[in-house]
Amino acid sequence: MKEIRFIGIIPARYASTRFPGKPLADMNGKTMIQRVYEQVENVLDTVCVATDDERIEAVVKSFGGQVVMTSPDHKSGTDRCYEAYTKVGTEFDVIVNIQGDEPFIHPSQIETLKACFADDKVDIATLVKPFDAEGDFETTLFNPNSPKVVLNKNNEAMYFSRSVIPYMRGKEHTEWLRNHTYYKHIGLYAYRANVLREITQLPQSSLELTESLEQLRWLENGYCLKAGITHQETIGIDTPEDMQKALAFLNGRE
Repeated sequence: MKEIRFIGIIPARYASTRFPGKPLADMNGKTMIQRVYEQVENVLDTVCVATDDERIEAVVKSFGGQVVMTSPDHKSGTDRCYEAYTKVGTEFDVIVNIQGDEPFIHPSQIETLKACFADDKVDIATLVKPFDAEGDFETTLFNPNSPKVVLNKNNEAMYFSRSVIPYMRGKEHTEWLRNHTYYKHIGLYAYRANVLREITQLPQSSLELTESLEQLRWLENGYCLKAGITHQETIGIDTPEDMQKALAFLNGRE
């Protein structure tokens, strides 16, 4: 069996409405982008930051990381990821699109994602995490900012939604989490190289526009999305307030 070569690409923008300069925010002596890079560099064949900002480029080079400059006009991290891949200069089988604002991404999650490509028919892989059966359904299951996904028996994605899916008939909402395994989608993707090229050429689809979820475009166009199941919690950082929580977590761990 041919060995599959993986490259991780970390899209990183300086401009952010809620948290300008986020990739360069200090986290106990290291920038956030450096912490993301170091979390994943040992489980992939190579890692590269994709940015449109010279300040981020300089910081990545300062800690010895690989970085490429990309257009400031991309509408999504997927498009920036593909441009970066075309500029790396080396061919890989699979490109892993790593969120630049998740400094606690666990190496085992990358391994779970990589394992999905043992199946030749898989075009794209992503991660899901079971919702806590004892969690607060109002702030977790019913939160539209936390997309849900339904899987088939092969752990392939059937549908993603900001709504609760599936609807459980005959039981109160408060009982749903204890009577069915609901999956939360974690926005980490990996694509076969030819598939990444193809999906960047696709027009936005009706379901994507309705739910504002890019992955629905891929499902509508017939791509096979395999989901790896993780039980590791990640901490995404969207605002300065999120950063304070992340630093508290980091201080407790270190």
